[in-house]
Amino acid sequence: MDLPQHVIALDGLTLRRFDAAVDLPEFLAVIEESLEHLRPWMPWVAEHSPARTAEFLAERPGLWASGRDFTYAITRDGAIVGACGLFRREDTPEDVREIGYWLHPAATGRGLATRTARALTDEAFRLPGVECVEIVHDPANRAGGAVPARLGFTEHLCRAAEALAPAETGEELVWRLTREQARFV
Repeated sequence: MDLPQHVIALDGLTLRRFDAAVDLPEFLAVIEESLEHLRPWMPWVAEHSPARTAEFLAERPGLWASGRDFTYAITRDGAIVGACGLFRREDTPEDVREIGYWLHPAATGRGLATRTARALTDEAFRLPGVECVEIVHDPANRAGGAVPARLGFTEHLCRAAEALAPAETGEELVWRLTREQARFV
């Protein structure tokens, strides 16, 4: 099975596999400092706890090995500033991967999310059989839509979704970039 790189270096920004034994204290602090920033859009914030974060990190190696979920720490100058992932949802075709990302509020507005999404998109297309990459967000999350638009993704569809976080509208906007489109971006 082909797997993505464990470390993706991007000139001052690095995406690297989480190491639960090392990263838990720092990652937990970054999450706790970001809770109010993330609360409107991230349903998991409502159930956040140190135990859940530890469980999340402990599950990463098995999910990576399965080939379904590749989660990275986003680091800047060696410090964790967020998290991102490349994964396949169970309800999507085998040739589709989705990317997601979030940043500490002090790391926003610097192009880090765009650079992260570009790197994950490139990594997805290095995997055999991946024909398109999607980014999904609530339409009310305007910042969420700015990243895929900058990267050449197109709005694929808007679908009903359960509103689980406070600012969610009950819809999801799906942006898509195909392997063919990526050649021209």
